Amino acid sequence: MKRILLVSSNVSREPLQVYPLGLAVVAKGLVESGHEVEQFDFLASGESEALFRRKIVSFDPDYVCISLRNLDNCDSFSRAGYPEIAKRLVGWVRGTTGAPVIIGGPGFSILPEELLAFTGADHGIVGEGERVVCDLIRDLSEGRTPPPILRGGRLLDGGQMASPLYNGGMIAYYLDQSGMINLQTKRGCPHGCIYCVYPSLEGNRFRHRDPKAVVDDLERAGTEHGADSFFFTDSIFNDPQGHYLSIAEEILRRRLRVRWCCYMRPERIGRKEIALLKRAGMYAVELGTDAACDTTLRSLGKGFSFADALEVNRAFVAERLPCAHFVMFGGPGETADTVAEGLANLERLEHTVVFGYSGIRILPGTALHGQAIAEGVLSPTAPLFEPVYYFSPQIDADVMNGMIADSFRGRRDRIFPPVEGQKRLAVMHNFGFRGLLWDHLIRFPKDPGC
Repeated sequence: MKRILLVSSNVSREPLQVYPLGLAVVAKGLVESGHEVEQFDFLASGESEALFRRKIVSFDPDYVCISLRNLDNCDSFSRAGYPEIAKRLVGWVRGTTGAPVIIGGPGFSILPEELLAFTGADHGIVGEGERVVCDLIRDLSEGRTPPPILRGGRLLDGGQMASPLYNGGMIAYYLDQSGMINLQTKRGCPHGCIYCVYPSLEGNRFRHRDPKAVVDDLERAGTEHGADSFFFTDSIFNDPQGHYLSIAEEILRRRLRVRWCCYMRPERIGRKEIALLKRAGMYAVELGTDAACDTTLRSLGKGFSFADALEVNRAFVAERLPCAHFVMFGGPGETADTVAEGLANLERLEHTVVFGYSGIRILPGTALHGQAIAEGVLSPTAPLFEPVYYFSPQIDADVMNGMIADSFRGRRDRIFPPVEGQKRLAVMHNFGFRGLLWDHLIRFPKDPGC
């Protein structure tokens, strides 16, 4: 048995504070393997070096594991980066204890070699970590010499995925700040969006957890910690096989009173399904629409049309359930004409919120990365450690941004640039609102038939 300190380095508050679910899942895997574990959240600690060092001294860990959730905030206007924080934490560990440092998490898994060198950690884990970290600590404890970077290999099936080991103090912080905690019902994504790393991080097929196990986790979080509001962090919740409906049916079967929200793909979901989800506690949904006209939807490999998104939006409005669309302008094939067409299309999305982004973050291994190189937008040797964004060579970014700003101006349900949304959400937070917050920006028509 070893003493292991798990540390969340994430300090992002955009769009809201997010419970470190991966850390909780790894904690459960380690505890089930017989280790003693403590969790430390740098954000919840107030980003305090003193509290971090005090935790290390009091717990005296044999190993310190640090998670890196994001590389940056994917906002081309602000370009906040997070690896520097992980590097700082590693340095503080070095100055306080001789315990080896292991780093992992989705942000680390995108650029493992670069980030292991940058942070100075001893070992890195790529991909899902609840099994690999146990193997690594076993090997290190037995005097073996594992490679600096370990990869998960065969992906876990749903029954092998650990339930999160929630931390009471951390739950209290996130319920106070964002009003919810996270849970995952499946991993993986089979879709081919050209900018996305989900398939490389979690595999290109859905791996579903048993609905009973998922709802057990909901019940446990409520019983042990008083949590009744959740965000399902699946890549998309509405899988074509309908597994997501089984989750809702299990919640209803147990008469569990919870509120929840999720990401969805805006296609093949109608009023019948939405009504079921609403009865099971869904109160809002974030739609990965991502582009605003068929030309750019095809360029991004989305696999659905704007008419699909429009139909899904109308179904949510009919069921009086708030939804928001997230749209990135400036991707492959974007021109002044497609921007104008897209903005006109967004006008057709009624009683919803639209978040607009300028440019698309280029991540290694994605089709967008290859396309950017082929088009001469990016050098083949360009480092991607710092944020690099794709802007279509067929449009001037300043002109595009001006068109978006003009179209959204004066509307409280249209957000651009992203920092504008943060300002509005901060005001609502100060007035005591919790949760997604953008759902309060929507006013539904009185007539359900509208």
